[in-house]
Amino acid sequence: MEAAITILALLLVAFIALGVYATVKAVGVAKRGVDRTITQARRTVEDTTLRAKSFGQTGVAGELAQLRLALRTSMRATQDALHAGVAEDSSLAESVGLFRRLSAHGLELDEELKRLEREPDRATVAGLLPQLRERTERITHSADSLRWAARDRARQFADDDLDALNAQIDIEAGALRHWTVEERPGTSQGPEAGATRGRDAGVDWPEPATGGGNSSTAEESWGGPAREEAPQAITAPDPHLRTKYPWQKAPRPETTN
Repeated sequence: MEAAITILALLLVAFIALGVYATVKAVGVAKRGVDRTITQARRTVEDTTLRAKSFGQTGVAGELAQLRLALRTSMRATQDALHAGVAEDSSLAESVGLFRRLSAHGLELDEELKRLEREPDRATVAGLLPQLRERTERITHSADSLRWAARDRARQFADDDLDALNAQIDIEAGALRHWTVEERPGTSQGPEAGATRGRDAGVDWPEPATGGGNSSTAEESWGGPAREEAPQAITAPDPHLRTKYPWQKAPRPETTN
């Protein structure tokens, strides 16, 4: 009895622990989903704001917005391309590592550009613009090089696979078009062989009708329904048309009073 109670208590504790673990995991997944959604929404709003500033403002503010927008667009596109490619090509792992190091410089530059947007001394910021533009171009150029190299590599692999597939399809198509009729042992290749092959295949053609046969014979030779004869009448025969014999008496006429 005590052993059964102990087992039930252990099972209850195990179920409670499993429920707590599942709850924690579900909360973690939901939290990560919410954080990801908030991050994407914040990024979308910030990109929209930068795009509006780059087109709507002139001078130093518009230049800083254009630099930030170009930097963020290039880095995000490269990140998506590398993460999508490394799942199919493990050789891109080194490129992903290089991009992480480049991302550190890109984030640092983005934060600096963001601080300079709030800087009231526009003259000092204008003097820093050539240097900031050069740093942005160097980072975006490196990111673009990684992205296009990964895309060219994936495209080359796809072209090679397509070429190999086309070659196999051409070989198979040629084999399908190269048909030959092999002679079976003990059979001839004359007209009688065709008839024999037809009978071997389970086809038994009827002999064609000769002479001036009727239409019912023709229908039967092609497997069509034969025309049935008209059924005999089932009504009683007319007594006036009945066959008369010599020993039969003539019917007596009816008398009327």
